[in-house]
Amino acid sequence: MTFGNAAELILALFILARGSAGVVKATITGSIVGNSLLGLGLAILVGGWSRERQRFGRERAGLLSSLMILSVVALMVPALFDVTERRLQTGSTAGQLDEQLSLCVSVVLLLAYAANLVYTLVTHRDIFAGDEPEEGSDHWPLSRSLLVLAAATGAVALEAELVSGALERTAGALGLTTFFLGVMVLPLVGNAAEYFAAIYFARRDRMDLVMTIAVGSSIQIALFTAPLLVLVSWAMGRPMNLVFANPLELIAIAGVAFAVNAIAQDGETTWFEGVLLLAVYALLGLAFFFVR
Repeated sequence: MTFGNAAELILALFILARGSAGVVKATITGSIVGNSLLGLGLAILVGGWSRERQRFGRERAGLLSSLMILSVVALMVPALFDVTERRLQTGSTAGQLDEQLSLCVSVVLLLAYAANLVYTLVTHRDIFAGDEPEEGSDHWPLSRSLLVLAAATGAVALEAELVSGALERTAGALGLTTFFLGVMVLPLVGNAAEYFAAIYFARRDRMDLVMTIAVGSSIQIALFTAPLLVLVSWAMGRPMNLVFANPLELIAIAGVAFAVNAIAQDGETTWFEGVLLLAVYALLGLAFFFVR
């Protein structure tokens, strides 16, 4: 899963290098929302269409739900801090405090992400072990896997350069805002692989893996990709904070956490729950479209 979000990270780095931190934050929001609502919703709909219900482990889903709540809290703290501090400090001083707090929050999130890896892969590996591979499935050798990964990374880097360079012109030509492109369109490019993978495994009734792919990708964006971008932005000389200027972004992320928690409670899904997730995604998309 850690390498699964390489596309979003590379794309965000190119956009950040061009000084569009607002678009990067919109992409973070869009990736979180898209993976857990669009990706998971499509997987549940397609996988459950010909079945009465599909089941998954509550332990894994409960952990994912808890991490989503942590993500919401972590992303809300800088925004709330910004609102309160701007009443007490001057604009420049408040901005510096936002950047310093964002750095500290980023370090905490990265530590939490590392602890999650230790928890799920080492100390409680038996509980969170993935589904057994299908019989007859072939495994690539390490050398081939690394070669394909390197080639895919190079292709993504080229794509990211082209996309970041044409972002503003494309928005103007389509009559859209760069914010809408960042929150709705760019995440579709970066997360397409996760969507197809989630649908593929949902059709094979491997819902534990589907939850890990869809919701786990959202969590990785919040706990790993976003804080890593903050640290890298400082090294690039273009500091980015974690203050989301539009409250709708935080509302959307909170809505994702609520939806994931609702899905995870009973350990099973039906196709109609997939429709509900897609409906929430459509509603948020409409709201983002009218943001000016």
